[in-house]
Amino acid sequence: MHSQQLNSHTRQHYLGGLAIAIAGAILFSTKAIVAKLIYRYQVDAVTLITFRMAFSLPIFAAIAVWQMRNSSPLPVSDRWRLVGLGLVGYYLSSFLDFLGLQYITAGLERLILFLTPSFVLLMSAVWYRRKVSMLEWAALVVSYFGIVLVFLHDLEFGGKDVLLGSAMVLGAAVSYAVYLIQSGQMVRQLGSLRLVSYAMCVSSVACIGQFFALRPVSMLLQPAPVYFLSVINAIFCTVLPVFMTMIAVQRIGAATASQAGMIGPVSTLFLGAFFLAEPITGWQIAGTVLVMGGMYLLTRKKM
Repeated sequence: MHSQQLNSHTRQHYLGGLAIAIAGAILFSTKAIVAKLIYRYQVDAVTLITFRMAFSLPIFAAIAVWQMRNSSPLPVSDRWRLVGLGLVGYYLSSFLDFLGLQYITAGLERLILFLTPSFVLLMSAVWYRRKVSMLEWAALVVSYFGIVLVFLHDLEFGGKDVLLGSAMVLGAAVSYAVYLIQSGQMVRQLGSLRLVSYAMCVSSVACIGQFFALRPVSMLLQPAPVYFLSVINAIFCTVLPVFMTMIAVQRIGAATASQAGMIGPVSTLFLGAFFLAEPITGWQIAGTVLVMGGMYLLTRKKM
């Protein structure tokens, strides 16, 4: 009886973690939908990302201060590394992502970003001489073929804009992959909560500073829906997914959480159709299945 209760509790704990991981992945993917809705008000990428980071900064700053009070001071070298990680991982990656979203569909954007684990694998092979197995090469070929299918389909209708937007989002995925590789040691040293809060504060300051350097202050005056959507973007598409993913990883492990994240591209495809009237074609579904299949093979290998 006691064993059954224990198994039931363990299963509930696992299912709860899985639900949190899925919800976090969907919320994070919704970022592209919200950005597209904001762009309808003639807001540019610099202003969009400024509002996103400005509304999320108080939360991350509060967590960073709390972490500082309960932790020993960082050496100067680690502080500079954190600044670099914040600029590459969240500032540059987010900026390129939102720039690219001006030119491509939310579905294609999410698929390209979903290739980040494959870039981590390739960079590890180049920088750290990590051996890539035949299964991993097969996973890369399958997933990249899926991207090519969707890209060529969108290119037919969007022309050079699709090429430009895809290149920008690809740059976002690569820069975030660099962040993931370089942050590995610091995560073990600082913990994920402390690292993320510090890096997000650095990124937020960079984004807000960029706005005042490139745009007039008058551009902070926007229609009410822009503020409303920006708060959603900051809280529900940035802050909550970050913490939900961390909780899910603690409950069910990184491998299972990353597999649950595969719901992201699918949710973006259907959310884009519902909110943005983006078409869902057979080519897009086929490409999405291939990309998800390739990434699934990679996560299975890690296990």
